[in-house]
Amino acid sequence: MLNRFARAFITRLLTPVARVALRLGLSPDMVTVIGTIGVCVGALGFYPRHEFLVGTLVIVAFVFSDTLDGTMARISGRTSTWGAFLDSTLDRIGDGAVFGGLLLCFASRPGGQLTAWFALACLVFGFVTSYARARAESLGVEAANVGIAERADRLVVALLATGLTGLFSWPDMVLTVTLGLLSVASAITVLQRMMAVRRHILAGSS
Repeated sequence: MLNRFARAFITRLLTPVARVALRLGLSPDMVTVIGTIGVCVGALGFYPRHEFLVGTLVIVAFVFSDTLDGTMARISGRTSTWGAFLDSTLDRIGDGAVFGGLLLCFASRPGGQLTAWFALACLVFGFVTSYARARAESLGVEAANVGIAERADRLVVALLATGLTGLFSWPDMVLTVTLGLLSVASAITVLQRMMAVRRHILAGSS
């Protein structure tokens, strides 16, 4: 949902930045790699130490590379199948780092086991959601907009809750509830995509 409404607006904002990056000699692939490294550093370097605000600020600073690299590719005429594959693959690494960092943080904290389990569930269902979309599309089923919790939705909610928890020193229960709801929403999204594929296959065989 957020992906559909926000991407066009963010692209317009980042277009001047994309032009500057191209003048500096950066390629879209370089921006993709740099952005992923930055997200991983922010998530795995700060979240396990309970430094939620700093970690989130670092992640947010780099997460826009997900749109910046595509904008650069379109401006320069360097869109490619390889670039799309690299972007999607490294996106999953960055997502894994975010929820993995939260998992590492709470797994060793007294009373944090439930939150850690929810972070693990978000991690697993996030990957399954992406796989379900890729597999569906390989079967000729459009699944990009199927489900209540797309990748951008999950990431924005997780980062917002984590950053605000760090900023206002909210109790860990805020993250526990947020990650719990995200894990449920992710599981529902997987089921929705499975049902979409099932309907498509049954319609084709009837």
